[in-house]
Amino acid sequence: MIIDCHGHYTTAPKALQAYRDAQIAALESASHPAHVATKGTIVISDDQIRESLEGAQLKLQRERGTDVTVFSPRASAMAHHIGDATTSLHWTEHCNDLIHRVCTLYPGNFVGVCQLPQSPGVPPANCIGELERCVNELGFVGCNLNPDPSGGHWTAPPLTDRYWYPFYEKMIELDVPAMVHVSSSCNASFHTTGAHYINADTTAFMQFLMADLFKDFPALRFIIPHGGGAVPYHWGRYRGLAQDMKRPPLGELIRHNVFFDTCVYHQPGIDLLLKIVPVDNILFGSEMVGAVRGIDPETGHYFDDTKRYLDAVAWLTDQDRRKLFETNARRVYPRINWTPPAATRLP
Repeated sequence: MIIDCHGHYTTAPKALQAYRDAQIAALESASHPAHVATKGTIVISDDQIRESLEGAQLKLQRERGTDVTVFSPRASAMAHHIGDATTSLHWTEHCNDLIHRVCTLYPGNFVGVCQLPQSPGVPPANCIGELERCVNELGFVGCNLNPDPSGGHWTAPPLTDRYWYPFYEKMIELDVPAMVHVSSSCNASFHTTGAHYINADTTAFMQFLMADLFKDFPALRFIIPHGGGAVPYHWGRYRGLAQDMKRPPLGELIRHNVFFDTCVYHQPGIDLLLKIVPVDNILFGSEMVGAVRGIDPETGHYFDDTKRYLDAVAWLTDQDRRKLFETNARRVYPRINWTPPAATRLP
């Protein structure tokens, strides 16, 4: 089996974005600072969901030979910097409910990972209720955790700060990992997918390097997406910094707690990732129909067809390939191996 650990519902029916646009418009028109919008409803049929997937993610699964995608709401649309905690909760619940419907319609193709109702200045403990709902009621296997809910201004404490500990305790109790994934940037200095995402991946790794988070939480698991940002390219720098700071060697630091995906969109980048990072710490991911959707004129293939790059790496053993494509994902997302609960079908 081939498990793609990184997929977003970037092709959701237009009614979802129409709801968000109306929500934002209501915020902008609210005359009183204490104005609280109602959650409202979104009307999307099963046929609309099928139509949104059949010509996109499902088509590409079949063409590229992948089996299951770990699927979450569109990351750039989380936009935690918009509105307040109530705004974020309403938006998050709708997004997660839609992912649940996708997984119900296509249980052999998708497993859910949830968005969290984060908001600048609001402690992550505020997200515990939605994590519990998604895992215990909807059968989700993980979450996407935004280290910068401010959208490019980095006002939150580092991921190693005790500020995040109550949420980590719940992750361990539920036995779910978090993908470290920022959302859209409202800072004009940082392009969302070209700079902000990669900055965040790199920043998270450096935060983990500097502190003893995994001594406090030895069972905590994070996936750093997009191949770890700049980390593999500057592995020597991070090894040297760890040595200068009297920190553990990088292999020891990440062994049971930090993992990278293969959302790297050219062969030399994939080759470097596999040469630098232990294979036990890499999960196959493509983020297909995501940030980069075009065809590479140098190869004639889609940039985000990352399975093709892995297939071309001659030195990987059969055991390595099984780890990359399946068993590492099952180890990091152990709820994939469970029979999902018989959750009540959402309207």
